[in-house]
Amino acid sequence: MIEIKSRGQLEAMRAAGLVVARTLALLASHTKAGVSTAELDELAEQSIRDAGAIPSFKGYHGFPASICASVNEQVVHGIPSRTQVLAEGDLISIDCGAILDGWHGDSAITLPVGSVTDAELKLSEATRVSMVAGIEAAVAGGRLSDISFAIESATVRMGDEHGVEYGIVEGYGGHGIGTKMHMDPFLPNHGKPGKGPRLKAGMAIAIEPMLTLGTERTVELDDGWTVITADGSRAAHWEHSVAITDDGPWVLTALDDD
Repeated sequence: MIEIKSRGQLEAMRAAGLVVARTLALLASHTKAGVSTAELDELAEQSIRDAGAIPSFKGYHGFPASICASVNEQVVHGIPSRTQVLAEGDLISIDCGAILDGWHGDSAITLPVGSVTDAELKLSEATRVSMVAGIEAAVAGGRLSDISFAIESATVRMGDEHGVEYGIVEGYGGHGIGTKMHMDPFLPNHGKPGKGPRLKAGMAIAIEPMLTLGTERTVELDDGWTVITADGSRAAHWEHSVAITDDGPWVLTALDDD
């Protein structure tokens, strides 16, 4: 069953989404060389709790932190650590979630630490553009895989433009969101259009492409969480929680001026 929300419930999700958006903006302003990912995690938890919300990641299946901080070859689910100190040239993906009045928001951004290579900047931009393409395909009356196809098509297009072949990470993708962080349906980041459930007003989906500068294959580390690229290539991750409405997609985790 895919959860259908009323307009009022979507507005409650928007409030949770704004908590996440403001927290990520705060973290972006503090992401620099010499800062540990544990420090970013502490800032995130304080920001979320100051807003009257609860960090949705902390304690989720035993996850020990309020954000996922994935650096360089880490794709997703990186555990913040005091020993993981950001250095000039790092690329970090920060995934953040919050629960407000029982409703979830979930979003991710990728940030350069100081000066990174042009290839890494283009990787992050290609991932963001692919996310936006997926958001634009999240329209009532379409099919779930229309979003997947839009993400994949944008990835290929950006790769052609940049002269590289981006890897679309296997086995990970978007998901339904609402009264729980992870709900049906699972959303692959590639696939043919016109398949899967019909998209209906009131659905909410977290759209989150993950791209690499190399392989699509990943390995999970012994900590049981951190996912890295199998070839050590760098990765990027962008995500927004999006509501499907009769007036088009509504990005629940964007700031008002974004």
